[in-house]
Amino acid sequence: MPASTTILTPIHVFSRFLATASLRRLTLSAAFLALSMSTLAPASALAASSDATPSTVDQPHVKAARPLVWYVTRLAHADRAEDDKVRAHLESLGYAVTMVDQSAPVADARGAQLVVISSVVSARDMVGTAYRDIGLPLLTWEADLFDSLRFTGQRKGVDFGELDKEHYVNVVNAPSPLAGGVAAGKRWVYPRDGEMGWGRPAPGATVVATIPGEPEHAVLFGYEKGATMDYDFIAPARRVAVFLGNRSFEHLSADGQAMFDAAVQWALAGAPADARQP
Repeated sequence: MPASTTILTPIHVFSRFLATASLRRLTLSAAFLALSMSTLAPASALAASSDATPSTVDQPHVKAARPLVWYVTRLAHADRAEDDKVRAHLESLGYAVTMVDQSAPVADARGAQLVVISSVVSARDMVGTAYRDIGLPLLTWEADLFDSLRFTGQRKGVDFGELDKEHYVNVVNAPSPLAGGVAAGKRWVYPRDGEMGWGRPAPGATVVATIPGEPEHAVLFGYEKGATMDYDFIAPARRVAVFLGNRSFEHLSADGQAMFDAAVQWALAGAPADARQP
């Protein structure tokens, strides 16, 4: 039987064209979708990885290191044991303390926020010390260095000195932050008589406490940055003088401790802003 012959009319041809075109479009769309999925998959995996381990740029700000106290003493001196007690106390307040010998280069202190000079140092060996010019807050209880540091004039016994037997101070500026909240008037800072350094500061100083009955003999005073110290010297940063002797710290009363801590905190408040709080 002869095969039948299909006659294609223009309509049939057009219909087949449309069907073929649609099939091609579907095939291309599927291929494009598959390609897109394969391209996006690594990006999705990377995003998941980033969420799990954020980059260092996106990590929260890391808290600044503890304020560094540059503590100057004589490392080989017998009274250095008392300085170790001061250091332990400062560390308990949240400060990092680097204890160095008085012979250490002053330039090495530049990374610190506060310089502390103990009375255990030999003032004779530190005459003209470069710590005078350092642009960092400085606190000391070495009365024999007051003249070299420009806290006072140079006459020992007149401009600065030390009492062997005293345990009272007279708080004359209780509102000052240097007073540490201690009330005005006569306060005992040691349980019994001990060493107490004093000075006659320049008019630019803030005097907080004096020897009772001797208003010109200040035992706790400070200079703000830019204040005029003795010899018309301009303070490069805050300067504080406190009344301790070589072995006085461990005997401080609650009031004495409050004033010492306030002196440290006030001095440190003059350091760079990112390092003021422990």
